[in-house]
Order: sequence, then structure tokens, then C-alpha cells
Amino acid sequence: MKIFNSLSYIFVGVSSLVISSCSDSTFTDINTDPNNPPAVPTTTLIVNAQKQAIDAIRSEGINLRGAQLFSQFYAQNIYTDPSRYIIPTSASDDFWKDSYLALNNINEIVKLNSDEKTKAIVSAGTAGTNSNQIAIARILKSFVFHHLTDVFGNIPYESYGNKDPEFQALQQNPDNLTPKYAKQEKIYLDILNELDQAADTLYKYQDQNTFGKADVIFQGNNKKWYKFANSLRLRLATRILSKSNTIAKQHIDDAIAQGVFTSNSDNAVFNYSATSPNQAPLFKATVIANRKDFAVSNVIVETLTGKRGPFTTLDPRLAKYSNKNDEDKYVGQPYGLPLEAGNVLPFNKVSLPGTIVNAANFGEVLQEYAEVEFLISEYKNWDQDHYVKGVKASLEKWGVAPADYSAYVQALPAATQANVLSQKYIALYTQGIEGWTEIRRTGYPKFLVKKGDLLWKGLVGGVEKSFYFTPEFSDAIPNRLVYPLNEQRTNRNNYQESLAQQGDDVITTKLWWNK
Repeated sequence: MKIFNSLSYIFVGVSSLVISSCSDSTFTDINTDPNNPPAVPTTTLIVNAQKQAIDAIRSEGINLRGAQLFSQFYAQNIYTDPSRYIIPTSASDDFWKDSYLALNNINEIVKLNSDEKTKAIVSAGTAGTNSNQIAIARILKSFVFHHLTDVFGNIPYESYGNKDPEFQALQQNPDNLTPKYAKQEKIYLDILNELDQAADTLYKYQDQNTFGKADVIFQGNNKKWYKFANSLRLRLATRILSKSNTIAKQHIDDAIAQGVFTSNSDNAVFNYSATSPNQAPLFKATVIANRKDFAVSNVIVETLTGKRGPFTTLDPRLAKYSNKNDEDKYVGQPYGLPLEAGNVLPFNKVSLPGTIVNAANFGEVLQEYAEVEFLISEYKNWDQDHYVKGVKASLEKWGVAPADYSAYVQALPAATQANVLSQKYIALYTQGIEGWTEIRRTGYPKFLVKKGDLLWKGLVGGVEKSFYFTPEFSDAIPNRLVYPLNEQRTNRNNYQESLAQQGDDVITTKLWWNK
């Protein structure tokens, strides 16, 4: 795992966040400026770490060419292999590397606020108290770790509040180059405790501000951070209800009682910039790269036009999620076509991601109020009121006019497992890993493209052709991604131990919470 630590130091150096010093200890004193302490300001660390984390989770490799396709939100109109589960190893490699890079920098905030030599320095000015900074760092770490474990299963993990000998990630001084892989069950239970304790701290000091404007997600609002911690706890506890029912229920009840998201103003969003180099990942992959191979899938377009699934009313989110083609129509790209048929519909004949979605300054959602309402509806045995609130919240978030969303909500079929989870699926559009994870967890929606389904029929070169969905390596959606090749080489013993516990390193192996 040396690469993670090295990259952390490279990042700090390139960003000119610290002043380099002479390596000869003889000159340490004369090269130390007492007015400019060597500790990196945590306000600088937090803004960069947040961007690194969201860049990793919403990157082109893991999100656009991975989870967004697995969720059938997108379909590629040229390079169709990932839709059929031919997944390049670079998707795993880059996501793993970039996530641990972000985690190292988030963890640096914890260390600076814990070290007696630096804790007074880093809590000066607008940064906030040591305890509040640590609490927010614990939430961010939990968010990144939960995505890593939901993609791979067992992973190297680190905890602030639990010194379990199996938690060996991020260790420095000395570096741990071959950390153990923690079991996913342990990781989930510990993340829930991390979020619980962080929420308790921020709840006590909810009127205080931490990190100020350097916090892109909440602008330092402690109250919103503790609500995010509890909302995330609700998400993760729901995921393990069938595995650790008593503990999950305790966390759900406690999180709701203390406070979860109650409106879209609470949403955890990282807003990118309209200017280079900080534009959103999709904008970089399309506009800057001058590519048009990401299209909105026929699954989404047909669902929102009432032609697929349980909802028969035109969904006003259609104009937000997608753009019309050159013929002024919404046409979804058939999902999962074989490579030979990747261009049967040219890009100007299908709907590309909507103007809002493909903006340079798009706000990537970490978690939103709509999801919270759907989770509560599920917990309360598919409660109608929370189901409706979830739909309304999603419509409002996307800027749908009140008259339009009122008509749509009035036409909704009653809350059932299928309807609640299908609406939740629609609301998770752009949140690739979470959309993919919910499909794995619940088996919904049932209207996704399946093996053997007819995808497209028509003339190709004057010959009648029919194309069916034929996944290459699995009969169904991948359950996970394989570990990075570098892990297999440099941390082989722990890698093999993880496989002995979890199962073969293939995309069909189910994760602990999904077995």
C-alpha cells in the first residue's frame, strides 16, 4: 500500500501546501519559520480531500463506464462492452488508488487535530474546534470506505474509534505496505459506530461552524453534517437489516430520532466549478474530450415516458435527465447492444444526458432527502406518506414546476415494495454506485434489461437484424469488481486470505450484505 502514502505526499508537494525543508537535521532550527508552521492548514486539506473523494467515486472509469451502465442509467452508443460486463482492470485500479489517496488526506485532518504539536495551530481562525474537525473527517472517511467496500467487499480499512488489529489501512510511521483486508461485516458495523459518534459530537455543537467556506459540501454547517451522518447511517443500516437486524434497527431508530435530512436544503452536494480544471467528471468526459458515446438508456427514457415499469404517467424529470435528439424526440440508446451494433443509432438520433446533468458546474450528490424518505418508507413497511414525500423531493430537487410535479404525484400508484424501490431507482440517477448497489440489494426494479431480451430490430446494411442482450461474463448484473492487479502482486498474502473468506475474485461473487 505504499503507493497511497507516496501519492499523499506528492499531492501535498505539488499543491505547494507545505514549505520544503533541508534534509540535514543540523539546519532544522534555522530553516523553521515560527510564523509559518509546517502543518498543512486543514481548511486546505478539506477542500482538496472532498474533491479527490468525489472525483474518485464519480470518475469516468468507475461511475460512467461502470456503475452508471450496470444501473442501466446510461448506455454507450459506440463502445458497448462495459454494458455487457466486459470491465477493464483500470476501473478497479484507478478507483482503488484515487479513493485511498483521498482517504489519506482526510485522515491527515484527524492526525493534525490529534497531535499535541499541531492541534492548537489547526484549530485557529475559521477552521473550528479539534473535535468538530475530527467528526467531519470521520463522516467523510465513512462515505469513501462504504463505497470501496460496496464495490470490492473486503478491503483494507481504518477506524478512528476502533483499534481492531484487522484495521490496518492508512498506517504510517512506519508505513504498513501490506495491510490486512478487513471483513465487510466488521467494516459496516464499525462505519455505523463511526457515524453515530461523529453525529453525537456535531449534534452537541450544531450551532458552530467548522472549516467555513473551505467545506464545499455544507460550508461548515455542523447541523447539516450531523444530519448527513445520520442519513448515511440510515442508508447503511437498511442495507444490513437482513444480516444484523437488531443492530441495524437500533441505528435506524437512533438516527431518525436525532435527525436526518428533512428537506432538499439538507442535501449533501459537491458542486464543481464552471472553470478549468475543476469541472464535473461527465463534462470532462464529454465536452472537454469531445465525445458523445454516453447516452441516456432506453430503460430510463421508456420508464419516464410511461412505456416501461409501473408508472404510466409522463415523468417531468425526463427533460431534466436527458435532451431531445436532432428530431426533437426523446429516444433512449438501446442498452447492452453487441459491439457490432454499437452505432445502429448515431449519437444525434438518441438522447444524450440533459443540460443540467452535463454542466461543467454540476453538483454531484452524495446523499439527498428523497433517498431518506424512501428508506423510511421501506422501514415502515412501504409507508405511503414517506413514499410520496420521496417522489416530491426528487421532482423538486430537479427543478420541476409545482404544477407539473403535483399532477405527477396525484397519478402515482400506491406504495408497494415495487413502486417505492422503482421510484428510488429513478431518483438515484447520476449516483451510479448507489444505484447499482440498490439493484444488487433489492432486486428492483424488475423492468431492467435481462439476458435474452430483444434490444433492437431493424435493417443493417439492407439486412434485417435482431440483437439480444447477451452478457459476456455473467447472466446478471455484476455483484462486485475484481481487486486491482497491483494488490494481487504487492499484497498477495492478504489478498489471498480475503479470497478465502469472501470467495473468488470474480464479478459473480456476492458481498457479505448480499448473500
